[in-house]
Amino acid sequence: MSKVLIIGAGGVSNVVVQKCCQVPDVFEDIVLASRTLSKCDQIAASLNRPITTAQVDADDPDQVAALIRKHKPDLVINVALPYQDLPIMDACLETGVDYLDTANYEPIDVAKFEYSWQWAYQDRYKTKGIMALLGSGFDPGVTNVFCAYAQKHLFDEIHTIDIVDCNAGDHGHPFATNFNPEINIREITQKGKYWEAGKWIEIEPMSISKDIDYPEVGPKRSYLLYHEELESLVKFVKGLKRIRFWMTFGEAYINHLQVLQNVGMTSIEPVEYEGHKIVPLQFLKAVLPDPGSLGVNYKGKTSIGCIFEGVKDGQPKKQMIYNVCDHAACFKEVKAQAVSYTTGVPAMIGAKMLLTGQWQGKGVFNMEQFDPDPFMEALNQYGLPWKIIDLP
Repeated sequence: MSKVLIIGAGGVSNVVVQKCCQVPDVFEDIVLASRTLSKCDQIAASLNRPITTAQVDADDPDQVAALIRKHKPDLVINVALPYQDLPIMDACLETGVDYLDTANYEPIDVAKFEYSWQWAYQDRYKTKGIMALLGSGFDPGVTNVFCAYAQKHLFDEIHTIDIVDCNAGDHGHPFATNFNPEINIREITQKGKYWEAGKWIEIEPMSISKDIDYPEVGPKRSYLLYHEELESLVKFVKGLKRIRFWMTFGEAYINHLQVLQNVGMTSIEPVEYEGHKIVPLQFLKAVLPDPGSLGVNYKGKTSIGCIFEGVKDGQPKKQMIYNVCDHAACFKEVKAQAVSYTTGVPAMIGAKMLLTGQWQGKGVFNMEQFDPDPFMEALNQYGLPWKIIDLP
């Protein structure tokens, strides 16, 4: 029996809390904390079992540490903003509690995400005797575990990996983002990057695209982006020659984004307006639909997976591991759209791996460093079933 402290009360947090409630033999006690207590109370009111709610400013490590001391959790699940990863990691270090997140750290004043800041905690966490599990969402997260599974069971050598992410759903809004608008837009407006022949190759944002045939969805125009799991997979997949990340965007989304960029609304540089400093992108976030509100009429599916090429028993081989998730089915189960669902379920599973001792270590770890088998089994059990197909 274990106690978890979940920090953050957005769409993903709602899914994490609901899925933890479905596994009471592991998650005996749940504390949900956020800057806005009313959001925590709203999630708590929707549950069929009692949880504790609390208010905390996750930017302040002292406040987080005080909350940890008060509630004494076995694990902190961070589903707040990526800007808050380091303050929460600091609080866990101070109090000697294990840590888990779904997205890597990003400084608020630079649109850049990389693992260096969090990997720098390795020695301190190891010395303290605690563990941090980074990126336990879908991508990063499940995609890393797919790669570990392919390396363990399907290939002797993996030469290329293409991580492909398609949301073929329709939420009925002319322009909306499926997770935090600020993080989403920062992610896709920065330069693209992929790894080939031992080095990183940088490209202009959205400058490389192609049609990819997604299982159970069909061909969709996909754009090459940089995504954080590439950085760790390059370290942990042996013999890799190339790895890329692709994501689908509809024409309307691209058009809206281009206009918003052209008029400066995606900028993170503060501007003065009527005597106040405002960040255009943060203002844009305030006027766009809350991703947590999109689930109600969401139709269609997500199709996310990894395409591998390599060698098995001396023969060339190409296979794909993927999951398809239905927006309407997710909403029926946990009142969330599939993008929140596909991030929230793996966060719960990652937490379960730590709390049950199936994944153990001292220090800072990425998902692919552990045995993929129990995690893959849990995906099938808790709502994200996966398939393997052969490709020509």
